[in-house]
Amino acid sequence: MSEIGFYHLTRTALEVALPRLLGRVLATGGRAVVRVGGPERLAALDAALWLCPEPDWLPHGTPITGDADLQPIWLTTEDEAPNGARHLFLADGAETARAEAFDRIFDLFDGNDQAALQAARDRWRRGKAAGHALTYWQQGPSGWMKRD
Repeated sequence: MSEIGFYHLTRTALEVALPRLLGRVLATGGRAVVRVGGPERLAALDAALWLCPEPDWLPHGTPITGDADLQPIWLTTEDEAPNGARHLFLADGAETARAEAFDRIFDLFDGNDQAALQAARDRWRRGKAAGHALTYWQQGPSGWMKRD
């Protein structure tokens, strides 16, 4: 079973919160896939990762730029990991049918959007029923805080 962390965004947008989490994965030598809900979000996130101030370098690719096997971070709208990633980041309510293919899954959701909040609760219930190890993190004034 995979470890699934639910990340409740309350203070910043995905484009601000995600780079630091990705930076931590890269710092351990890991690879990541980021699955988003649509091509517009993918393009916006691609630009945000190139321009983020911290960490200042997040090498990544998309289906448009290609060479997935060379990319430590792969942005996609598909349920795939062509770069061999063991870390999966889900945004915009995206889900995976391949949870067992990943060591860790990060489910990021907008806590200021009631529909997104309810959908995350539904994903939590399904993850628990499937036997995954679940953790819940909420943005606080000085970073992520683990909650019970």
